[in-house]
Formats: sequence, structure tokens, C-alpha cells
Amino acid sequence: MFNVKVKVNSGFGEFGLSSSIERGIAEAGFVHPRPIQTETIPATLEGRDILGLAQTGTGKTAAFALPVLEKLLTTAGEGPRVLIVAPTRELANQIGAEIRLLARFTRVKTATIFGGVSSHTQIEGLRKNPDIVVACPGRLLDLLGQKVLRLDRIEIFVLDEADRMFDMGFLPDVRRIVTALPRDRQNLLFSATMPPEVRALADGVLSDPHVVELDHSRPVTTVSHLVYSTDGPGKFSLLRHIFAEPDFVSGIVFTRTKHRAKRLAEQLERAGHRAVALQGNMSQPQRVRAMEGFRQRRFPILVATDIAARGIDVEGVSHVINFDMPDTSDAYTHRIGRTGRAEKTGKAVSFILPEDYELVCAIERNMGASIPRGNVEGIMSIPIPESRVSRIRDSQPTHWKRPVQFGGSRRSGPRSFRRAS
Repeated sequence: MFNVKVKVNSGFGEFGLSSSIERGIAEAGFVHPRPIQTETIPATLEGRDILGLAQTGTGKTAAFALPVLEKLLTTAGEGPRVLIVAPTRELANQIGAEIRLLARFTRVKTATIFGGVSSHTQIEGLRKNPDIVVACPGRLLDLLGQKVLRLDRIEIFVLDEADRMFDMGFLPDVRRIVTALPRDRQNLLFSATMPPEVRALADGVLSDPHVVELDHSRPVTTVSHLVYSTDGPGKFSLLRHIFAEPDFVSGIVFTRTKHRAKRLAEQLERAGHRAVALQGNMSQPQRVRAMEGFRQRRFPILVATDIAARGIDVEGVSHVINFDMPDTSDAYTHRIGRTGRAEKTGKAVSFILPEDYELVCAIERNMGASIPRGNVEGIMSIPIPESRVSRIRDSQPTHWKRPVQFGGSRRSGPRSFRRAS
């Protein structure tokens, strides 16, 4: 059984990384390692497989990027040597950008491939034998089938946001990718939550993994939560009230459908707010323009669906607003992870209808605390039942305190692990 403890650290120098990588760390503005980095980097450098379970916004990209870069610099080989698979093009782009920033004082080359755009430029990049390939599953399999990408030299395989892979139906594609990789490789799997399907995938991919769990199924503790119970028409008035609050800087508004995201962004624009939609019907250039506009604060409000917003990493998002509630408490955790990142504070505000009460109780059980209820004078408020989190918590074992059985890998026997305290 693994018992993970967060160490006291005084900087990235404790990892013994190459000076060129340390220069990249300084250029990126990193000062002290985050807990997920402290707990995974040494084991990765030792060649261990890694299972990292932590919320979004906790520094997972650097947790795998830094040791990967170090191994590429200190051992010889012909590329591509590292494959990183991510569920969305936005996340793949962000991972590629962060790796290039950290590697700017090295000769490590990175290629990023994803669908929605012409493959010509991506194929040209692959022909230069990059050291690292960051890819989305669909385009990766397409180029593998065209034989313009080879995976037989891959030494390290990284699977990021594995639970999002499952949510988006990519696990069969991931398994096809795994079969194309050499058996003798190092595997790093990162996820914010651990549904059974992802656990089964990890069981088949990881060998005697070093497991790090950092309260992965709970929303980040730097975020404050608030719910408003209203009718459908009251949601828009509540939204404008939140935008008018003095602590609102920028926010992501989540809707259930792409059509609603588009309509709501247009409605906000007509009401005088600078808002932009991000949804699945948009072309890749449109998505890039929307994200850049939000990142640069030309549009402080981004209205998005879950699928479109997965992998978004934008600094300084003060609010996440659930205009429509998600389907599960895990999805709530993922949405909320868009704010309160890098140990900054944020707010999570949810507009709920009577049919959302059970989900609110599940979220409260997951958090281990009740969520405050809000009221705004002049806006329709529907009476909401008192929190039942205490009764639920007392009547059911708290799942985060129970050992989770994790089946044996192809080279090791059964394992179990606990979440780190």
C-alpha cells in the first residue's frame, strides 16, 4: 500500500535537473514545485511507471514534462521517443506550448498533431523526427495508418486526462495506440478522477506504478462555492448580477448544449457584455480566435460546453458559472478546475433547478461540506431543501477513506492504494 506524503521543498534544484532545463524553469516563472511535481518527478527519473491522480490546475504538465526532458537530454536515441496523448486539441496545444517553453534552452524538438485542420503541416513536422509527439487520438491513428508516423522507438508514453478520454469515447482508440507501442517502455498516466473504466485501462498499461493521489475527486480547495435555485428565465438575470460584482474579472459559463452556448453568448453581447462562445460546431480557426480572445481578455466571458472547454488552461479565471448543471459530480469537479488554478482563489457559482437537487447532494458528499445557498433581491428564487450532506456522509462509508483495489499489471501482482492525506 502506498502512503504519499507531501514534502517541504525549497525549489526545483532538489531534482538535479540539467542546467538548460533549470533555465527553462526560470523562464517559465516556476519557483517552487507543486505537490504533484514533488511526488512524481523523482520516481519518473528513476524509470518508474506513474499513476498521478490530482485535480486539474495542479501542475500535472510540468510533472511529466520536466523528467521527460531530462531523460531525453541524458540518453541518446532517434525520435520520436516520447508520445503524449491528450483528449482535446486545446489541451494538446497547451501541453506542446509548455514543453517548448521549458525546453527552449535545449535542442529537444516537439510536434503537436490533432484533427480539425489540414494534416500537411503536421506531416512535415513528423518527417523531421521530433523527440516528442503530443497528439489527439483520432489524428494520431490516422497518421499511423498512413505510415507517416512510427511509434516503434517510443520510450515514454504519457496519457493525460485519462478520465476525459473515457468521457469522450476515446478509450478504444487509446487501446489501439497502446498495442502499436513497444512493450519495453515507461508509462505515465494522469487523471483528475478515477472511474472504473480508467482504472481498468491503467491496470493494463501500468507496471508496478508509483501512485500519487492528491484528493483527486474533490474540487480544488482554493475555490469557494455558491448555488442559486431559480427558474429558467431567472438564470440570465443572475448571470448579469454576477458579472456586475466587483470581484468578477473573467469567467467561463458552462451550458449543456452547443446551441445554447452560441445563443447565450449572442444574448450577452446584445446586453452589452463582451462574450464569446466555444462550442463543437466551430472550425479550428474559430476556436483558436475564441480562446485567444478569452486568454487576452478581449472577451472576459467565455460561454462553453463541457467538451469544448476540456483542457482549457487560462490564468486568472475568477469565476466558473454553471448556467446549466453538469450530469455528474465528477464533471462538476472538472468544470470547477478551470478556476482556482496555480493556488489562486476562484468562485464556482451554480444555477440549479429542482431536478438538480440530487446532484447538488452528490457534490456536497464529494466535498464533505454543504454548499451555501444564495439569494438576490428581485430575482426569482425557488425554495431549496436544506443540505443533506451530513445524513448522506453518516449513512455511507466515505469512499476516499477506503482502500481502492487496483488489479495487477502484466508484470506485477494486485495492488491497492489510498488517497494521500
